[in-house]
Amino acid sequence: MIERRQYMETLKRLKDKNVIKVITGIRRCGKSTLLLLFEEYLRETGTSPDRIIAVNLESGDFRHLLTADALYEYIESRMGKDQPYYVFLDEIQNVPDFQRVVDWLYAKPNVDLYITGSNAFLLSGELATLISGRYIEVRMLPLSFAEYCSAFPEEHNTPKLYARYLLNSSFPGALEFTDSKDIRAYLEGIYNTILVKDVALRKKVSDISQLQSLIEFMYDNIGNIASSTKIANTLTSMGRKISVPTVESYISALTSSFILYRAERYDVKGKERLKNSAKYYAADMGLRYFLLGSKQSDSGHILENIVYLELLRRGYEVYVGRVGQSEVDFIVLRDGLTTYIQVSQSILDTHTRDRELAPLLAIHDHNPKIILSMDYLPMASYNGIWQVNVYDWLLGEK
Repeated sequence: MIERRQYMETLKRLKDKNVIKVITGIRRCGKSTLLLLFEEYLRETGTSPDRIIAVNLESGDFRHLLTADALYEYIESRMGKDQPYYVFLDEIQNVPDFQRVVDWLYAKPNVDLYITGSNAFLLSGELATLISGRYIEVRMLPLSFAEYCSAFPEEHNTPKLYARYLLNSSFPGALEFTDSKDIRAYLEGIYNTILVKDVALRKKVSDISQLQSLIEFMYDNIGNIASSTKIANTLTSMGRKISVPTVESYISALTSSFILYRAERYDVKGKERLKNSAKYYAADMGLRYFLLGSKQSDSGHILENIVYLELLRRGYEVYVGRVGQSEVDFIVLRDGLTTYIQVSQSILDTHTRDRELAPLLAIHDHNPKIILSMDYLPMASYNGIWQVNVYDWLLGEK
């Protein structure tokens, strides 16, 4: 198992704190494995195994616990009254009225509670009301490029690893396979589960082919500015008639299932969010290749997608920037600090470099400005704008 150090450190820091730890993320991104690693850490640091209560609600071993009352009674039967207990409930959304179980367990002073879910609806509605101010969300993503590379310590060809990372998927489970057909079958299983369980059933979708057309369109247009109206009009012109409300409903479900991410736009000069359009990014490039085929390659937007996901992993609030009529790929905020980032495959060509620098030079504040590119050059500064190799950046921790 690849140690998910960033997430493990977060759980260690939150251990025994009086908050519910809610771990969310796309299916098969490693939430269950993270809990197993954390359980192992607890045992290694002196916690008795009988004080760890773990229930995987997607396992047949716990099929008799798929009601709120049965689940609570099972957990309570495993607990004493005085000692602290660590309770792990994996894929809790599979239990109807799970909100009641979470509330009941949180009320117990000797319970440190950890729950996972594969859908953002986990933190909507009644549960959000019940535990408002009493939880911390830990948002998981599939493997980062650095985590992926750690699985191949003998391989030192970074561009080669990057190509495999894109094609073979960042889902941890894909590392078990070497044959492309097996990887494709694995990704197909993930895709179909999300499509049916997390989107179609929740939204009561009757036309699955229409939903699939939308997903393929969104994955084919990563990094492009889009609005619901533009998406609906484009699909309709392609013979796949769909209404604006349906587009909005489906995209809401796709982002809630973490198969798609939305980056809001921000006007740098006007200092305001632009609500009518956004950019969308895919959760995994392997899924994109599965849906579109390797011929649907757009290496520039793919690199932008990879950088976007890495910024999320590092805890940044990420926006797409507008400067007049120009665009800054990302405006990132963390701890009160702002950084502007452009992403380009190469800036060796003078015209390309000037084009990428122009939006950054039009921003007249003194916040850091960076261009990430694949160029293997000594780090250079252009009027205070730093050029950084994107591989070094992805493999680093800053």
